[in-house]
Amino acid sequence: MNALEGLRVVDLTTIVSGPYAAAILADLGADVIKIEPPGGENSRRFGEDPSLMMGSLTGRIMSLQRNKRGIAVDLRSEGGREVFEGLVRWADVVVDNYRPGVTERLRIDYPVLKALNPRVIACSITGYGLTGTGRDRAALDATVQAFAGVMGMTGDPDGSPVRAGPLYSDLCAGMAGALGILAALASRERNGEGQHVDISMLDVQMSLINYHAVMHLMSGIPT
Repeated sequence: MNALEGLRVVDLTTIVSGPYAAAILADLGADVIKIEPPGGENSRRFGEDPSLMMGSLTGRIMSLQRNKRGIAVDLRSEGGREVFEGLVRWADVVVDNYRPGVTERLRIDYPVLKALNPRVIACSITGYGLTGTGRDRAALDATVQAFAGVMGMTGDPDGSPVRAGPLYSDLCAGMAGALGILAALASRERNGEGQHVDISMLDVQMSLINYHAVMHLMSGIPT
């Protein structure tokens, strides 16, 4: 499907939520360039049974880096910096899922991106958002499921909370990231301006259980 043909995306993401957001854009026809550090990102090594790998390729890489081009860039080097800035000027969208504060330390945060390309859409996916008291808390799929109450709705009603089988929080955040990017692109068509899309994994989970929360408030019966 080529609905997004001509859209140019720089993918700075790792593990699951961010790569999935960028993969959705690539599936729709966007030209996605995945930036990895020299030696490759953590998904090339993290949490995979060697018997399930194809050479150096993990299942996570095979599934989430599909339809993307790739380049190794050392963002801390002068040459790598020049390459990165050139890609930002080329791009319509830049996606990251670093913990809050990391983009500032690497000098790849939204004000830097906007100075290079005022029309760029930046999307940041984090556990608990870029602002607020919980922004610096480490986020894993299971912890976000627990905070949102999803684990309490899963499994035997008389048993302990159970994590939903798929990486539910990560994958849903990736879908929300792709949706937020598309909305920002529609806005840019009207006003010509880029913007920063802030996706919180916890916020996404809370929106998904909204129906259950409202039913509980109305009836008093656990849902």
